[in-house]
Amino acid sequence: MLAYTIRRLLIMIVMLFISCFLIYSCLNLMPGDPLSYMVDQETWGEMNDAQKDAMRETLGLNGSMPERFFIWLGGVLHGDFGYSLSSGVPIVDIVADTLPATLELSLAALLLSSVLGTLLGVVSALRKGRLTDHVLTLGGLLGMSVPQFFLGLVCLLVFSIRLGWLPVGGRVVAGQEAFFQRLPHLLLPALVLGAFLTAGIMRYARASMLDAANKDFLRTARSKGLPEWKVNFVHGFRVAMNPVIVLIGMRLPMMIGGSVVIETVFQWPGIGKMFVTAVRGQNYPLVMMIALLMILATMLSSFLIDLLTAAMDPRVRLA
Repeated sequence: MLAYTIRRLLIMIVMLFISCFLIYSCLNLMPGDPLSYMVDQETWGEMNDAQKDAMRETLGLNGSMPERFFIWLGGVLHGDFGYSLSSGVPIVDIVADTLPATLELSLAALLLSSVLGTLLGVVSALRKGRLTDHVLTLGGLLGMSVPQFFLGLVCLLVFSIRLGWLPVGGRVVAGQEAFFQRLPHLLLPALVLGAFLTAGIMRYARASMLDAANKDFLRTARSKGLPEWKVNFVHGFRVAMNPVIVLIGMRLPMMIGGSVVIETVFQWPGIGKMFVTAVRGQNYPLVMMIALLMILATMLSSFLIDLLTAAMDPRVRLA
């Protein structure tokens, strides 16, 4: 286990460096530069080359792309993540203000979708070929097909505008900062964000349960006279959940980075929407900080999934 952990950490460091370099290179290939987004066109036209170069020097935009990348990397290694090129606010403060909102939304969506998707998938597998199975399969296909922005707008129209059951958008209202007071704001975006994942988990859980039903160890358990519920939920469920755990674990980083659509529809003040704004404005320090967090989250999720899979399935060996 120790040798495996050390080897994985070394691989993660190399992959992290390569990923950051590629992202920084792609940002450098975008047309224009951050100054063209920071300064209005009229003022930009009135500035001479010396003034533009002075601004670039102040913002650390002079020099070649590799030089600027290694300057940024050196700052990160020393705990200096830089400042936003558009506002001058420290990157750490910006992320600290927006990341909790995205984590709250993503974790809520992941929890809801994991519980619902797993339960519905198991029920669908146990009722294979019956009406319940057909209805759930159709619902899963619809959940994976309907675009998130469309589903979000429909839910807003029905539950917020027409029925008035839930707030239209936002995360918090002044004087109602406690979690349970903010829960009505969280419920609708979390359900919409988790709808696609629920459908995917349900299909994986169904397929895994059907595959596990044909395994020899389940036949052996039945031959010993164990009740069917114990065969399915104690023996079969444990093995069937391995691919589902992989799916759930890898979706969390994707949900954090891909929540920009839901954050836009529901006016949720998270990091996904800010990431898109930073890319458009070529705000290098902010883009790299958010990308760094996404890459780390993905790598750590993969590592934890391997450990959890080995813990749940005795046949899996970490080497």
